[in-house]
Amino acid sequence: MKILILHRVPYFKIEYHRGISHDRHEVTYFGTDRALATLPPDLRCERVSRPGERPAFEEARDWLAERPRAFDRIISASEYELLDAARLREHLGVPGAALDQVALARDKVLMKRAVEEAGLRVPRFLPLPRFLELDGRVPWSGRTVLKPHRGASSEDVLVFDTPRQAAAAVTGRQAGVARLDAGSGLEDFQVEEFVSGPIRHFDGLVQGGEVLVLSASEYVGTCLEYAQGEPMGSFQIEFSEETRAWVSRALAAVRIEDGSFHLEAIVHEGELVFLEVGNRVGGADVVACVELATGVHLPSYELRVLLGERIAGTLPAPPADRRWYGWFVHPCHHLAGRQYLGLEGTLAFRAGPRVVAWHELPSGAPLPDHITYQAGETVLAGIVAGDAPKETRDWIADLFDSLSVRTRPAAPTIPEQVSA
Repeated sequence: MKILILHRVPYFKIEYHRGISHDRHEVTYFGTDRALATLPPDLRCERVSRPGERPAFEEARDWLAERPRAFDRIISASEYELLDAARLREHLGVPGAALDQVALARDKVLMKRAVEEAGLRVPRFLPLPRFLELDGRVPWSGRTVLKPHRGASSEDVLVFDTPRQAAAAVTGRQAGVARLDAGSGLEDFQVEEFVSGPIRHFDGLVQGGEVLVLSASEYVGTCLEYAQGEPMGSFQIEFSEETRAWVSRALAAVRIEDGSFHLEAIVHEGELVFLEVGNRVGGADVVACVELATGVHLPSYELRVLLGERIAGTLPAPPADRRWYGWFVHPCHHLAGRQYLGLEGTLAFRAGPRVVAWHELPSGAPLPDHITYQAGETVLAGIVAGDAPKETRDWIADLFDSLSVRTRPAAPTIPEQVSA
């Protein structure tokens, strides 16, 4: 096959060679220089650089208009470019998930409508323009969440005490979101009721609408708290056949029929409440934890599914010695501009027998100014294993209670002296 990959996620997060034979197929990676630099230097493939100034679809369309060629598959592993891949497939007549199907699993309003129509509970919600028309007079009271339709990593997500407070903040251009406070982007946001309870994520693989792999985990902390500067992680838990059926119904509602999925839900008064879902693998160390527990490397088998290979019956058996894995990560985007001096309170954990992976940023390393869960970019990320879910959860919680980040104000930059 001739395969075009819209390349954005660092190569080591996907390891394309594990799912695609680069000797058998002609593989082209289309991405920015920064993204292409993550490809192994000896990988047999074509590398095509794009400026990265416009959406991937537009730059790929223009490149192919100048140098026409055909592809059998067009793939993206990035949540941010799934729609671009769908548009390009539609533009070129290449097989794969259609644009309206992909949009259903990208737009939080569309997906919640579909899941609700399938008979599953979702938070009560409204598109932001409609919410403002009602001036916050909505069918719920209490805490209210403002979030983008297609956002990720809880960026630009805010929680208000009441619906009326949320409406006043947006109309008064004091919400704290740059686009909204500038009076634009209303159609890109939604508002929903705040539902309390433990947050879980379900990760796995589906082909032809059948869930072939499923892993359930519960968060320690939340994505929103992480965006605000608090650590987070998750630990694997047991699940019932009833839960498996619920996940299958949610996926069917949003037409996620092939590939990996990452689904989030809240357990409220014993009932699962759908939050959102992506037709992609989870972030942080979700992929590694699932592989450790099940033997299945989700990106590899997803790629085989997208190439049309039947994988049922080919999946590896899970390890005989069942352990319960969890991942943890500490943010640092909120400290950008300060000098990083290291971590405190981690010595008793770093060398512990339960640690599977530990990635700590060296003292003095620059701190990113954007939200990232990536090991090597944030101050701490890793994987831990326990003999029971509670052991894993307690270890992560104890780590978070113990550790702290040391920084100091960055030294002022001295301007260069330029001779006259």
